[in-house]
Amino acid sequence: MHIYTRFGDAGETALLSGKKVSKAHVRIEACGSVDELNAFLGLVISFSDEEFVRRPLLEVQKDLFAIGAQLSASGSAAKLHRISETQISELEDKIDKIEEELPALHHFVLPGGSKTASVIHLARTVCRRAERQVVVLADNERIDANIIAYLNRLGDFLFVLARQVNRRKRIEEVQWKGVRK
Repeated sequence: MHIYTRFGDAGETALLSGKKVSKAHVRIEACGSVDELNAFLGLVISFSDEEFVRRPLLEVQKDLFAIGAQLSASGSAAKLHRISETQISELEDKIDKIEEELPALHHFVLPGGSKTASVIHLARTVCRRAERQVVVLADNERIDANIIAYLNRLGDFLFVLARQVNRRKRIEEVQWKGVRK
């Protein structure tokens, strides 16, 4: 079996339901951003030797596959794995645990620091874009609200994870206080 089908050569693709849509359809944009986020998390994992980074991100990657499948199902998602409130709560628990070891924030933090933290910040921005695109899709079609909540929480998790990586590597955060010095 070949990886290419030539089906998409005319600018269309098929959803899991079999429905054909334009590759520019908002649903495909949302799926593509979730896929891009998953690839960025793979990059983060490849940059990091730390298990506290790798282990949770591998679990998130599995969740993102489930989200991508749900988004591409377009109403035929009855038998697909769904994101649960438990998974959202687990992300919140991870965020809370990380925040215990971080200093409180009083200003914005510039993205950067170590290579690993920098790539996590980049993944965070892709996560926020994916979230926005899923919201646009949800404005027009029925989408499981847990997907949006999960992506929202994941963006928060990636932010604190980047901070944690820098803290453990003893790399000082650069805060932006709204004025130039």
